[in-house]
Amino acid sequence: MRLSALLFCMLAVPAMAQENYPNRPVKMLVPYGPGGATDIIARIVAQHLTTDLKESFIVENKPGANGNLALEAVAKAAPDGYTLLVGNVSTNAINENIYASTLTIKPSRDLGGISKLVEIPHIVVAPASLPANNIAELIALAKKEPGKLNYASVGIGSYPHLDMERFMHASGTEMTHVPYKGGAGQAIPAMIAGEVQVAFFNMASLLPHIRSGRLKALAAVPTQRIPELPNAPTLTEQGFPGIGTNAWQGMFAPAATPKSVVDALHRAVFVALSRQETKDGLAKQMMSVEVSKSPQEFTDLVRKETAAWGEFLRSARIQID
Repeated sequence: MRLSALLFCMLAVPAMAQENYPNRPVKMLVPYGPGGATDIIARIVAQHLTTDLKESFIVENKPGANGNLALEAVAKAAPDGYTLLVGNVSTNAINENIYASTLTIKPSRDLGGISKLVEIPHIVVAPASLPANNIAELIALAKKEPGKLNYASVGIGSYPHLDMERFMHASGTEMTHVPYKGGAGQAIPAMIAGEVQVAFFNMASLLPHIRSGRLKALAAVPTQRIPELPNAPTLTEQGFPGIGTNAWQGMFAPAATPKSVVDALHRAVFVALSRQETKDGLAKQMMSVEVSKSPQEFTDLVRKETAAWGEFLRSARIQID
């Protein structure tokens, strides 16, 4: 075979593979255990992509190191669109700053955004047995015996951890941090069981437990009350404006993934999440569909938030060695 023909064949094979994407199962890594918001939206999207693209999209839970195990696994995977990440503001904007000395990759450089998927309102939540029904009563309880109350997070450096650090500083309270490597799916049962007494968590994971009476909302993070919880005053109403994160979940691929593959994934996600029945179903789980206009728009958003969280963490002098 002539050299020119050989080179043509070598270039044509990956190009054809991209055009036929996907032609084998796609793995979607979730950086936490089952049951949390990231896992919930990943499975919903995977189901739609499997149906629409006629190939299996398989969710794989890979918890550990506050999401860093999954981050590194996807960043180091072959950039062919067959290993993806469903991450969030903690994994893809905060971790790069707080774990700067231990991460072997740089998420804002080594992972490219495909699209934002959903945004989820957060609340300050407590078990029904806690003798506090609002923020003022929580503060009084915490000041009565400093350090006795435990607060949950999905890991050191996660936004539920950092939000509570900001709240304790603003309220002059001291509580004990209990991080759960398995994410909200592990932390929420622990709260129901009374191991921890308070947390900043998202409504997607909490609403069924609040409706059952096992958990209760002490405050809503959004500036307006949440329609599903009309009796829960916002943190702003209770004297703590600007504290708390209403977080996004998004899909990522290794940075060198071909643009044709990234664009194909973005189109498929847009179609899947634009269906009214999908939006309605997600709304029932307190998830608001927020598909990015383009992969580049989402990538730029993540980089901007990474820089903003870096400024906050440096000012607070928080870093994990």
